[in-house]
Amino acid sequence: MMIKPRIGFVGAGLMGHGIARNLLTKGFPLALRVHRNRAGAEDLFALGATEATSNADLARNADIVILCVTGAPQVEEVVLGADGIASAARQGLIVVDTSTSEPATTTRMRDVLAGQNVRFVDAPLARTPVEAEQGRLNIMVGADDATFAELQPTFAAFCENIVHAGPPGHGIVLKLINNFIAQAICTATAEACAAAAKSGLSIRKLHQVISAGAVNSGLFQLIVGRMLEGNDLTGLRFTLSNAAKDLRYYTHFTESMMLPSIVGEAVHQSLVTANALGFGDRYVPSLIEAQEKLAGVSIVPADAS
Repeated sequence: MMIKPRIGFVGAGLMGHGIARNLLTKGFPLALRVHRNRAGAEDLFALGATEATSNADLARNADIVILCVTGAPQVEEVVLGADGIASAARQGLIVVDTSTSEPATTTRMRDVLAGQNVRFVDAPLARTPVEAEQGRLNIMVGADDATFAELQPTFAAFCENIVHAGPPGHGIVLKLINNFIAQAICTATAEACAAAAKSGLSIRKLHQVISAGAVNSGLFQLIVGRMLEGNDLTGLRFTLSNAAKDLRYYTHFTESMMLPSIVGEAVHQSLVTANALGFGDRYVPSLIEAQEKLAGVSIVPADAS
């Protein structure tokens, strides 16, 4: 039987919890670095996870360290901060960053760790915490062919679709473009609902037509379909503050190439507006609530079941 690599894990939150649980149930030795919600990790310790005292401690005792944190500042802190991974990383260690970060940060981490003969792999995720618990995430990996092959058995423990995006750096680029398209759909959906409500058009008729045609999408159904089923604006469990952060990273990326991003900037500012209105801690479907405030209309039908 092949010996499974030792995993160090940072970020067992909404997405990370399911990843860590699947790794443990599939026989991977796993050590956790818990920052805030230790109670939420108790079941992972019950499954055999050990607790690391620092990020450096993870690096000393793991073959692969997986990061699942909020964004670029958190990635830099875990890798380069006090008692960070870089302070104790040894030759041969692989650091896998599943966070949605900035391409410039990914490049910097990769270059810093390369000087210690440590590989830094960008491998952001798609789907939701539900699929994380089910072991059915999608992952986009930026790595050379040999490193990708080496990591595939580990990714298979918590992913349904493993995409080799290309060389180092291409994983995070693919993720940012993916999230731009996703948030463009979400912001357009909320704005369309506001236009319908303001004009007096039935939201149910809008839903009926979109559902029957090529414009339909899973995201549309998570927003409008769930809203009509029972005033549910929690179908897409991704906060508006994170959505705005991801679009900020996307527009930084396009600007770095002097690529006009007219739609990207509009989507970004739509998300910034929702945050400014106080909805940052709510999920993306609360773009509907932001539009209600902006347009002075009631979008959620009174007869929602």
